[in-house]
Amino acid sequence: MYLSSRELKAVQQTELEMLIEIDRICRKYRIPYTLDSGTLLGAVRDKGFIPWDDDADVVMTRGAYEHFFEVCRTELDTERFFLQDYRTDKAYRWGYPKMRRNDSLLIREDQPELSWHQGIFVDIFVYDNVPDSWLMRRIHLFFCYLIRKIQYAVVGKETAGSFLLRIWYSVLMKIPRDMLFRWLERVYSQCNRQRTELMRHMTYAYRKKCRFGLPSKCFAEQIEVELEGHRFLGSKEYDTYLTVLYDDYMVPPPESERNHTAYRVVKLPGMP
Repeated sequence: MYLSSRELKAVQQTELEMLIEIDRICRKYRIPYTLDSGTLLGAVRDKGFIPWDDDADVVMTRGAYEHFFEVCRTELDTERFFLQDYRTDKAYRWGYPKMRRNDSLLIREDQPELSWHQGIFVDIFVYDNVPDSWLMRRIHLFFCYLIRKIQYAVVGKETAGSFLLRIWYSVLMKIPRDMLFRWLERVYSQCNRQRTELMRHMTYAYRKKCRFGLPSKCFAEQIEVELEGHRFLGSKEYDTYLTVLYDDYMVPPPESERNHTAYRVVKLPGMP
């Protein structure tokens, strides 16, 4: 089912609470971040959430996120929020952290109920350097593809469109979760030893024109942007960033493409 307009606004308001908490902590400890993807686009174009957008995104470099992770141990309001990554949720298999709202649920229609926290969330995409050489970029891209498929296996083994694919994902699920994240740690540690032209989140698929990554300059400096009456940080190079992601980003898509994700379970904070 699709969220009603009331439910969508309530989800966006919950996400706004989490963005405010992320911003509070980052400003207190001088941790750089930027609103990301559709959230940054909404801030630039609409000064608010895109009306049909049901998720929120921020991005940090690896060093910034590790600082954020450490200070959240004592600084995060854990009565309301949970910082979810592979170290805080032992069942979690996704390659990117999320800030979750406790006392809530948001379960996609096309995914089974999973064993980890599935509250309303803000995605925190962590960016790492991409090798500069022609060959190593392609090896890196293939590694990212493999890791992404292994991580998706927890869903694919139940929902893939063919019997053979479901069997294949069931085989991939045999790879131990901790081994998977050790592989990731080794690769991004190696890549982050020096500055490179491109950066990317390693377990997210980009459009073809930026399949290897996004310009590193997009994550070097931040400016303030407005979202729903609050001030957040956004990339100083937002025009370059959004153009790479969306082309002519100031032109809204046609009505037929203004859809959000379908969900089968929605529980807002405070609901019984």
